[in-house]
Amino acid sequence: MKIAKIAAATTATAALALGLAACSSSSGNEGASSAPSAAPASSGPKFAGQTLTVWRLGDSNDPSQKYMDDLNAAFKAETGADVKLEWIPWPQVNDKFTAAAAGGAGPDVTEIGNDQVPLWQSQDALAPVTSVFADGDQAQIPANVKSLETIDGETYAVPWGAGTRAVLYRKDWFDKLGIEVPKTWDEVVAAAKKIQDKYGKDVDGFAFNGGSDANHLLGSMVWANGGDYAKKDGGKWVGTLTDPAFKAGFEQYTGLVTGGLSSKSRLTQNSVDISTRFANSKVGMYLTASWDIPAIEKNSKGKVKADQLAFFPLPDKNGKPAPAFFGGNDIAVWGSTKNAELATAYVKMATNHQWGDRYAKDGGLLPIYPDTLSALSSDPAQAPFAAAFASAHAFPNSPNWTEVGETKALLQNAARSVIEGKASADEALAKANTELESILNQQ
Repeated sequence: MKIAKIAAATTATAALALGLAACSSSSGNEGASSAPSAAPASSGPKFAGQTLTVWRLGDSNDPSQKYMDDLNAAFKAETGADVKLEWIPWPQVNDKFTAAAAGGAGPDVTEIGNDQVPLWQSQDALAPVTSVFADGDQAQIPANVKSLETIDGETYAVPWGAGTRAVLYRKDWFDKLGIEVPKTWDEVVAAAKKIQDKYGKDVDGFAFNGGSDANHLLGSMVWANGGDYAKKDGGKWVGTLTDPAFKAGFEQYTGLVTGGLSSKSRLTQNSVDISTRFANSKVGMYLTASWDIPAIEKNSKGKVKADQLAFFPLPDKNGKPAPAFFGGNDIAVWGSTKNAELATAYVKMATNHQWGDRYAKDGGLLPIYPDTLSALSSDPAQAPFAAAFASAHAFPNSPNWTEVGETKALLQNAARSVIEGKASADEALAKANTELESILNQQ
C-alpha cells in the first residue's frame, strides 16, 4: 500500500451537503421508504451470520441515523448479514483513514467526500466498484457526476448525494430594509453595503471566507469569469492562475475585503467561523448550504430561526448563476476488506434509486438521479441549489489537490498577501502558480 505521502483529508466534505432551510439536516424523516423490492444479485443465505463494518463521517443526527437503521435492516433482510455502523467525527477522519490505509483496522465500506477519492485511490485504499454501474439503477447516473471517482477507466466510489452551495442571507433583514433578492453581483454588493449602513461596519455584508474551504467561494467567482485552476497537458498539470480570467475572479474575491464588505481582521475565517458570526447577527450573507441552519439556530440561542433565512444562487456579473463547486458524498468499498462481494452488494443497495434519493433527502443533499434532480427546479427552496449545480465545476482531479487547497492553502495565502498590501495580484498569482504546478505534478 502507498503511504508515502497523504495530505490532510478535507473536513470541508461536510460542506458538500446542501438543502433547504425548511428541511435541513435536523428535520424529521416523514415518508420513510420501505426496503427495496428487487432481489439483489449477490444476496442469499451464504451471508447469514456475517458482519459488515460501515463508516459514516461526521456526527449522527436523527434523520441520518434513522436512514442507516432502515437501510441496514433492509440489507440484513436481503443478505442475512449484520452491519456494524461507526460514526467518525470530522476531527478524526484523516487519522482514521490514514491508519486504515496503513494496514490498521479499517472498514469494509465507507462514506467519503468525492474530492477525496483521487487522494485515497492513489494510496490503494479504495477498491474498484465499476461493476455497480453495469446494470440496475446506477446505470442512470450521468458520467460527469462520477468524474472525480473515475480514474484510468475504473470507478472507485459511487455518488450517494450531490452537493453545491448558494448564498444564505438574512431574509428578515432584507425585508426590513426593502432589499430585493440580488440578481447580479452589483446588486449583491449594494445589498451588503445597505446592511452595513444599517447594522454597522462590524457586520460583514457578505462574508469573506479565507479558511480551509475558501476555494468554494473563490472557485465560484473564478469559474463565473471563465477561469480555472489548472489543466492537464501531455500528462502534466499546467497551472492557469495567471490567466486573465482567473485573475478577474481572484480580484472579485479579494474585493470583498478591499471593498469593505468584510473585515480585514477575519482573513482566515472558514464557513464554520462565519456561521457562528451569522448566528450572532454579525453577517448578512455568505456562501454555504443548509446544513448550517441547525447550528445557527442553536448558536443564536433561538434568536435566529430558519424562517428568517433563505438562499439565492450566487450571481455572476452578467446576472446568471455562478458555477458552484461540484461536490458530493460518495460511498466506497475499502481496499483491504475481506469481503468485497458483500461490501459491493451493500454499496449497490445504498445507491439505488430508492435508497440514494432518500440519502440525499434525509442528508440535505441533491439527488444524483437525473429525474429526481430535475423535479427540484420547481421547488422554491431547492431551486437556488439546482441552478448553481446546473453548471457546477470540480477542482483539479489530482490526489495532491488537498495539499494545494488546504494543507498549504496556496490561494488563501495569495489572497492575504494582496489584501495586506504585500504583493500585487499578478505577483501573488505568479508565485502561487509555480507552487501549484509543483504540488500537482509531484509523485
